[in-house]
Amino acid sequence: MKLNRNYTYVISYILDNLMPTVIRDSKWFMWIPFKLLFGKKAHYFFDFKTILGNITQEELLNIYRETSDVHLSRETDLNKGCEEKILKEVEGKTVLEVGFGTGYLIKKIEKKYKVTGVDFNVDEMVTFSNPETKIIECSATDLPFEDNSFDTVICTHTLEHILNINDAVNELKRVCKQKLIIVVPMQRPYKYTFDLHIHFFPYKSLFENFMRNFEKKPERKYIEPIQGDIYYHEEYQN
Repeated sequence: MKLNRNYTYVISYILDNLMPTVIRDSKWFMWIPFKLLFGKKAHYFFDFKTILGNITQEELLNIYRETSDVHLSRETDLNKGCEEKILKEVEGKTVLEVGFGTGYLIKKIEKKYKVTGVDFNVDEMVTFSNPETKIIECSATDLPFEDNSFDTVICTHTLEHILNINDAVNELKRVCKQKLIIVVPMQRPYKYTFDLHIHFFPYKSLFENFMRNFEKKPERKYIEPIQGDIYYHEEYQN
């Protein structure tokens, strides 16, 4: 199903902020929209939070692959505000995008920068459509690059899906030389959500506190809520 990013933001805001929790977390209330949206694969979404405590990384990736054909489909998960902020803040000559998805952002920057893109499941059409970009299939928790390999590292709407999120952030920081840019959804951790998110940051202070827990410290940092997402970047001393 294709839905505009701004449209889904309005729906999410109503569900997560205006609907009483007793209804929002009700199994009987939420089953109907889940069944309408996801059909025979509704159980993957409906049971997702229940099985997370015992799931392995490989099992998680298999769920993502099994449900790839029923996810809400759009050109990008980025809203316009975050997209404009990212394009303004990119520094240096070399850029790594971790979790590039449809390749939307790659198309925006590959003419100006030397871009490398990594994702756990690469769509061949992205490789074909972006001949100037080096595309690699790998995990965000084990990036095949040397320390400080890229001037700018970008990771948007990806960390919330990664089981070992601390390992992923450590890797983003490790390969980044100048500026690390991250975007995550500002979302509440309800039991039944229309996505397969593992981690939730409903307030910018929660994400800011989370980013303090790593050995590599930035010289400067910036954080801002933008249209339902948290935009964050940090800069390192060259």
